[in-house]
Amino acid sequence: MPSTKKHQDCLHLSGIRCYGYTGALPEEQILGQWFEIDIRLWFDMTQPAQTDCLADTLDYRPLLAAITELMQQQRFHLIETLATAIVDLCLRPDHVQRAAIRVTKLAPPVPNFTGQISVELERDRQAP
Repeated sequence: MPSTKKHQDCLHLSGIRCYGYTGALPEEQILGQWFEIDIRLWFDMTQPAQTDCLADTLDYRPLLAAITELMQQQRFHLIETLATAIVDLCLRPDHVQRAAIRVTKLAPPVPNFTGQISVELERDRQAP
């Protein structure tokens, strides 16, 4: 019988910079811009901590490659749509129980605004 113990183990991937084509303005869709992504993934790390084996944990390299490909290949009008696509990628590995992501538009093309704009989502794996 699988354990029902809830673990608070969390992997952080932060400061991921990707060039993408998300934005409501035509120049954002054509020229693109830099985004920064921060990810938190919750899963049980008991086994990998005991075995010290990559096969027993989440190899985040394929996830990072998938996010980079999504950013470069897909165009969205809203940062909320982009963030949802990324959090969905993060929940694909079977053992990830929860994912939280923050997507930041580093230099939004807004007149007289020098800040950044972020969207943060947190999602739990849906029970089958």
